[in-house]
Amino acid sequence: MTIARIQSFAFSGIDALPVEVQVQIAGGVPAFLVVGLPDKAVGEARDRVRAALTAMGLALPPKRVVINLAPADLLKEGSHFDLPIALAVLAAMDVIPRDDAARFAALGELSLDGTLNPVAGVLPAAIGASSRDLGLICPASLGGEAAWAGRIAVLASPDLLSIINHFRGEQLLAAPEAAGVAQPGVAPDLAEVRGMEASRRALRDRRGGRAQPPAGRAAGLGEIDARGAPAWIAARSDADGGAGSQHDPQRRRHARRRPPADASAVPRTAS
Repeated sequence: MTIARIQSFAFSGIDALPVEVQVQIAGGVPAFLVVGLPDKAVGEARDRVRAALTAMGLALPPKRVVINLAPADLLKEGSHFDLPIALAVLAAMDVIPRDDAARFAALGELSLDGTLNPVAGVLPAAIGASSRDLGLICPASLGGEAAWAGRIAVLASPDLLSIINHFRGEQLLAAPEAAGVAQPGVAPDLAEVRGMEASRRALRDRRGGRAQPPAGRAAGLGEIDARGAPAWIAARSDADGGAGSQHDPQRRRHARRRPPADASAVPRTAS
């Protein structure tokens, strides 16, 4: 009994850890099982793969289908395992050649109609596949990013059916060109933030050096892009007459307590 195999990756930070997707179709009570320490998203791949096959007019055989994600002691997280599971199942069903599928790694999320949705981690996966002399199958929108890995065969497909047609020689997928590099843009400005006065004041004081950084972040501070702080601080400081002194409650209290310079100017009450 032959086992169909295709490669994929799990991610730890920016490191791509190799995972082999193995599929066995055998007699017994019909079932579709995913083993190998999958998380919830990977377990739900069974329903997405089944629906995608149905959308193409295919059906799983009434047998016991077991998908193993090796190594079994490594936690598998993320919906990017949808595509390698689907391709390994198709190889086990002899819809696509097993030997050809084994020469590729794959990642991508399946929609119920068989289209491929983008996922994170395609560039580390492409680099990992290239180091293992494998090609990479990914969604069409990620092909330009995967091509940056160098000399690697990239199949960037909009849907599962196009991959099947490519392996069967009916519709070849063109190699994508390297693209998708983020262009530098204008940093957001805190002046565009509405509300969150306490958080904005804490960030302004920290950037201005007037206060020690708090032990913990102020509420909502993580939602403010600190790259926009300098422009906002400068504008606010000019409006406040220098470092926001008019808006600082602590300085206002000290100003009220400061004695007048000339004691004779203090009005005396009648005795």
